[in-house]
Amino acid sequence: MLLSIVLLLVGLGLVVYGSDILVDGASSVARKIGISEFVIGIIIVGFGTSCPELVVSITGAIDGNSAVSLGNVTGSNVFNILMILGLTAIFSPIAITKDNKTKDIPILLCFTIFFCLIALKGTINRLDAVLFLAIFAIYLLYNFKAGKAEAAAIEEEVVEKNYGTFLSILMIVGGLAGLIFGGKLFVNNAVTLAHALGASDKFIAVTILALGTSLPELMTCVVAAAKKKGQLALGNIVGSNVFNILLILGISGLIHPLDTSSLNYVDMATLTASVLALFIFANASKKSQLSKPAGISFLLMEVVYMIYLFLKF
Repeated sequence: MLLSIVLLLVGLGLVVYGSDILVDGASSVARKIGISEFVIGIIIVGFGTSCPELVVSITGAIDGNSAVSLGNVTGSNVFNILMILGLTAIFSPIAITKDNKTKDIPILLCFTIFFCLIALKGTINRLDAVLFLAIFAIYLLYNFKAGKAEAAAIEEEVVEKNYGTFLSILMIVGGLAGLIFGGKLFVNNAVTLAHALGASDKFIAVTILALGTSLPELMTCVVAAAKKKGQLALGNIVGSNVFNILLILGISGLIHPLDTSSLNYVDMATLTASVLALFIFANASKKSQLSKPAGISFLLMEVVYMIYLFLKF
């Protein structure tokens, strides 16, 4: 048990340090290539922190287990907004831009509704998967171009430390490695400790594993918010959720058509409601930020959903 505690702390340390250098490296790259931190959060950080979900869903598709692929994506997307943005907003307010209100969050809402409509027909076939991937490619191209235009229109008010190009890339790669391997180390040893303390598999599934697979997103957002880089945090969540729907399910559906019967109306309603809540709070705030009231509301929604999952399984 002592070894598990030590390894758990080592894993947590890797996640914390990895998220710290990832945020600094990503911000430096954003300044160097002239695109906004929000877009860097979508393209680089969002993809990197979605790697655990990518591995799990592709493995599920290869094994023909659609429930794993779909449950992983829907659960992660709900957790990303309600738990991670909720905790981040309580810890430090997240600034919301006009583009976030009118483009970024509405686009995520459209993708989410589109996914639910496809799921309602009972399967995500290979044609659907190709459509997902095509939309994803267009989305990436749009954000890259929009990010450069947005960055050009923003005057830097604070001079921040710039790292060399190679060092910045190394920080991003090293940070992502710390997040992924540290998260795996944390989860594996947390499960070992929970079993040793007599916790049930159901309890572990809805608590430790749910937290563990989203630990990269959680720590990245908290660190970004602490460094007053709310756009990087928001971009991470929006990007991660879009990656999960379009890229991960697109690849999974190409490997093996996904039977969506494992998703029920409550799952899809909660998934849509989480993005809708983000849209409402983002537009309702007079200060153009997600603050503690929004964060608390998100957390309460997540608690209700977790209770439902616990009782369901």
